[in-house]
Amino acid sequence: MQLGINLGYWGAGMDADNLAVAKEADKLGYAVCWAAEAYGSDAATVLSWVAAQTARIDIGSAIFQIPARQPAMTAMTAATLDSLSGGRFRLGLGVSGPQVSEGWYGVKFDKPLARTREYVEIVRKAMTRERLSYEGEHWTLPLPGGPGKPIKLTVHPQREHIPLYVAAIGPKNLEQTGEIADGALLIFPSAEHLEDTAIRHLRAGREKAGKTMEGFDVVPTVPLAVGDDVSGLADMFRPYTALYVGGMGSRKQNFYNQLAQRMGYEKEAAEIQDKYLSGDKEGAAAAVPHELIDSTTLLGPVDRIAERMQAYAAAGVTTLTLAPAGFTLEERITALRAGTQALERAGLA
Repeated sequence: MQLGINLGYWGAGMDADNLAVAKEADKLGYAVCWAAEAYGSDAATVLSWVAAQTARIDIGSAIFQIPARQPAMTAMTAATLDSLSGGRFRLGLGVSGPQVSEGWYGVKFDKPLARTREYVEIVRKAMTRERLSYEGEHWTLPLPGGPGKPIKLTVHPQREHIPLYVAAIGPKNLEQTGEIADGALLIFPSAEHLEDTAIRHLRAGREKAGKTMEGFDVVPTVPLAVGDDVSGLADMFRPYTALYVGGMGSRKQNFYNQLAQRMGYEKEAAEIQDKYLSGDKEGAAAAVPHELIDSTTLLGPVDRIAERMQAYAAAGVTTLTLAPAGFTLEERITALRAGTQALERAGLA
């Protein structure tokens, strides 16, 4: 099992620290550095900045938002980043959510599975550098009856095949991801529930495509905090968990809330959402069960973290992406180094 690092969103006042974390991860031998985007910093600019100041670590978009870019533009960006980084780019895609898609980008959040499938097909076709033409429900290239003509990408990526990942949570999305992608980006992963909540759906998609899980990259992001007070460390992530389970989406369309329910927290997920949407964010955070936080994070001393890493590897994780927590750069670097120590103690390095 390899380790990755997730820098999250840029522009929150910790940009210099984030770069230092990425450079330290590069020195420690982490496999990939992911950057996210929502409605603030864009991931492509951040990744180019990180790539320019690192040497070995891969850079990955987690995620490029599908409603934000036309698929041909994503192919251009992927090819450019792969070329500039010397073949270190990994392309992660996702549909985002209805509030961001419709509120920020003005793109209807309808038929997300079909839209993702077409998007991936166009991106992959464009990156082969053949002349681009496509007929689908959501995209037609070139547009009929006009001056457009099939053209091809002029940039040469460093590699013929750039790894493509899809961020997936729901069963149908996971199955399609197994079918059409090279890897899956997961969030709130519990090693104990991973087979039922993700792996079996990914496996079904791989089988539909006539493939096995061999070579498919299962990549959950897991917050990491090092110390002896596990309960106190867990409390650090209460607002984070409450935000996603309670407030990331509408009452009817919150994928993270649904995931918590599938892990057996139906009553608790409903309470968290009720409190969060009523404006009681502190109450929502307090309602998050300790077990939910502990099972979806890496908390405690190095030996305890090593045991949890073994559980993730046994569940089918191939790249464990860490989000090291800390109030200072020193604390985040310490957590980063503890990650490599734990991997070694787990016998997974």
